[in-house]
Order: sequence, then C-alpha cells, then structure tokens
Amino acid sequence: MSVLVLGGAGYIGSHMVKTLVEAGREVVVVDALFTGHRDAVNPAAKFYQVDIRDKAALSAVFEQENIEQVVHFAAFSIVPESVANPLKYFDNNTSGMITLLEVMKAHDVKQIVFSSTAATYGNPVNIPIKETDPQNPINPYGESKLMMEKIMAWSDQADGVKWVALRYFNVAGAAEDGTIGEDHKPETHLVPIILQAGLGQRDYIEMFGDDYKTPDGFNVRDYVHVLDLADAHIRALKYLADGHDSNQFNLGSATGFSVKEMVEAAREATGVDIPAKIGPRRAGDPDILIANSDKARDVLGWAPKYDNVQDIIKTAWNWHKSHPTGYNDK
Repeated sequence: MSVLVLGGAGYIGSHMVKTLVEAGREVVVVDALFTGHRDAVNPAAKFYQVDIRDKAALSAVFEQENIEQVVHFAAFSIVPESVANPLKYFDNNTSGMITLLEVMKAHDVKQIVFSSTAATYGNPVNIPIKETDPQNPINPYGESKLMMEKIMAWSDQADGVKWVALRYFNVAGAAEDGTIGEDHKPETHLVPIILQAGLGQRDYIEMFGDDYKTPDGFNVRDYVHVLDLADAHIRALKYLADGHDSNQFNLGSATGFSVKEMVEAAREATGVDIPAKIGPRRAGDPDILIANSDKARDVLGWAPKYDNVQDIIKTAWNWHKSHPTGYNDK
C-alpha cells in the first residue's frame, strides 16, 4: 500500500518524500511542477506530472497505484501574490481540494494529512496561538487554506474521510545530507533570501517594514525545520492509521524571531556580514505569529529536533552553498 504525496516535488513535499522512503514506505508523487523540481523527488518514489485539478489524470493515478493514505502539499503559497490575484489561489488551492476529495471518495481512500498554515488565523487574538483560537484570515492564501480545512470537515461528515490539518508556521532548513533544499524561482521566503545576500546573489536583504507592533518594529515569526515538519506528518499518518478521529495541530517552535533578529542569527550562523536595508511593508502580513504546539506534542508525541534557529539556518546554508543555483532545472 502506498502513500500519495501531492506536491512532492516542492520544498516541504520533497523532504516528506525522502523521509517516507527512508522509513520504508512505498511512495507515489503527484506534482504539476509549477514551482516544484523533478530533481528534488527521491528516485525510489513513483512520479506523475499531474495537475491536481485534472480529475481524469488524477483518477488514473489512483487507478494505477494502490493508494492507502494521502499527504497534500499541492498549493500556491505566496501571500502578496494571493492578494494581487485571489482567483488563482481559490482555483488551484480550494478547487484542487474538491477534485482531490472527489477522486479519493471514488477510490475509497479515507485518510488525508493536509498542509495547512498559520495564515488561517490572520491577526491572532492570543500569542502564542492555540488551535482553538479564531481563524480570521487577512489574505486570500490563508482564506483558501481555511476553506480547504472546512471542505475536509464536511467530507468527513458526509463520507467518513478522516483528516489531519497541520498548521505550519514559518518553515526553513534543508536535508542534513545536503541533497535537497529550498529553491523557489523567484524566491520569496525569508531565510533563503537572507542567505542569497550572504552568497552575494543579492546586493542586500530587504527587511519589509519597521513599524509593526513588535519590540523592534519588524514582524515576528515562529520558525520550524522542514525535517521536523516531515516527522510530524509521519506521526499524523500513524495517528490516522490507528483509527483516530479528524484533528488539527499547530506546528512551530513556540518561539518568535523578528526579521531583524533572523538576519542577525544568519550572520552568526554563516560567519558572513550579510547586508540589509529597510523596505516598505508587504500587503497581508500580520505583526506576530507564534505557535502553541502543545497539542501536537501531547497527542502526536512530536518534539522538534531543531530547536535552535541558528542550527536551522546552518542546514539551509549548507544547501545553498553546495547548490548556489538550486536544482538548476528551470
């Protein structure tokens, strides 16, 4: 029986595939390669280049493979782009979920682990954020993910599809062996952008906004290593396989770092004096997002291995130094 990883050629998805293969699972990957990289997919996994919205092509994968569980990463995830082009996000993310659940229902596949996001909370009412706190997204990306969670909940009620939504906070880092890492074109995530400035690929890192309601004026985020995320997904798959009910979990370190603090941490981790300048705010960015991940720790037995942000940055630095142009396949 196989695990289907949708978006398995992407940053987080490829690390999940690597972890599953190393755990001895049979893995099937579906990815449209809009932003993913074929070279990021572990060669032991079967690969299909399919758009999740293509119901016929997705059904053909289910018909050909003996799929038992699904892990869903396939979504657009750039907040400013979602503000500028919301229909793109509702089409790919939300409509894609509907197609996936229809195909799962037709093939009697009843377990799905979903890549959700802290963006579903919007501007949080409490810090750190608990799973029971209000979800009021302030950008279409977060709204599309919240809609996907709600669609799964209704599908569970109607069809018995059990799900786990893992609400990530900021993800960073790379595989310890340096074989895979983060490579977006264009890059939009903070840690790789900082490291690109460290490599001289950018003149400087632009820190967006210094007027947030935070101690140093820069927005604050909670960072978690990509391999710790993969471990949480493995635990969520087991949770569902053991017959538990649908659930949702925050995944984060429970510690917040501002953009300015991350630049300083990267300077210390790399030994490079990374240049930085202050720029204007970005649309749709909350001031502070920090996770309370006690529930994941208690229920899933999850505990992040990488609890030091400099250690997270060091693994990313090793990847970027050894792959200065990324996978170089686009």
